[in-house]
Amino acid sequence: MEDRKPVDPPHPAQDITEHVGYRLKRSAAALRGAMDRALREHGLTVPQYACLELLDQHPGLSNAELARGAFVTRQSMNVVLRGLQDAGLISRPATTDHGRALPAHLTAEGRSRLDAARSAVYAIERHMVDAIPRRRLAALLADLDRMAEALGG
Repeated sequence: MEDRKPVDPPHPAQDITEHVGYRLKRSAAALRGAMDRALREHGLTVPQYACLELLDQHPGLSNAELARGAFVTRQSMNVVLRGLQDAGLISRPATTDHGRALPAHLTAEGRSRLDAARSAVYAIERHMVDAIPRRRLAALLADLDRMAEALGG
């Protein structure tokens, strides 16, 4: 039997469920599950919703820019964009004059679907944020940003 050398945790923790990474993953999984359920009623997936939100704020984004913003691969975003285009929620030119990027834009139907889905998603976030004292929200957001930046994100 090999000798196992204990490794000290990065902060005081009795077990894995007390680690920051575990708690972040648990929160993210709960949010994703709630969003999946809510968006299903609007005929959207989380990546599709993220794509519509990004295009509403920044019309004309490319596949690569959308993939970065939605935290998916470029290949996955290609599938998302095709699905949104087939559903009539976005439009993209067949070709472009410069480079390979095909800028995407919301259609009127895409904007309408986004507005309906946004209400459901914002209600979820409101419910989540209401679980913490309002005075701590800014500090929580700053802490989350610092943790992401510490890991190069």
